[in-house]
Amino acid sequence: MNQKAFFDACRKGVMGPTLDGDEVSGAGAILDAMAGAPLAYTAYALATAWHETAHTMQPIREFGGTAYLRRMYDVEGQNPDRARKMGNVTPGDGPRYCGRGYVQLTWRSNYRKAAEKLGYPLEGNPELAMRPDIAAQIMRRGMAEGWFTGKSFRSYLPAEGPATLAEFKAARRIINGTDKADLIAGYAVKFQAALAAGGWA
Repeated sequence: MNQKAFFDACRKGVMGPTLDGDEVSGAGAILDAMAGAPLAYTAYALATAWHETAHTMQPIREFGGTAYLRRMYDVEGQNPDRARKMGNVTPGDGPRYCGRGYVQLTWRSNYRKAAEKLGYPLEGNPELAMRPDIAAQIMRRGMAEGWFTGKSFRSYLPAEGPATLAEFKAARRIINGTDKADLIAGYAVKFQAALAAGGWA
């Protein structure tokens, strides 16, 4: 793909009018991870990251301090049964396995799954999910294989050619129900156009 043409189109569209180095490097990590993926899948991955990272294109850690993360995810928090079910069995696992990355990988069981699938020691070192290249691989595999909600790219998006706005809107269920589905679909349409301008097949 012609990345210059892609980023030039992004400057005129969803990410413009200027791009900083972090935006470019983050988008580049996602493009690398999505190599060989269909146009619509890649556009939706970029749109998801653009939204979930507050337009920085850099992996982020879940907002909230230690007390909040203990309350939400810890075996000593508000829902110990859910914490145990999701692998957070040791006090302190809530903050340790909080949301990170482009799609907010959360819970010890999900860090373990990502570690097994990708070959990185994410369970032992969850901060690795903040590395752009690893975060992008987690996003691709997770969205392709339905890790997050049981729904995957192929549940909603075409494997060939462009997706419609309605298809992108439905694809929000891959990550998070219908929250902000319209907004992210709009981003995806623009990323899809930029990818096409760059020659993404």
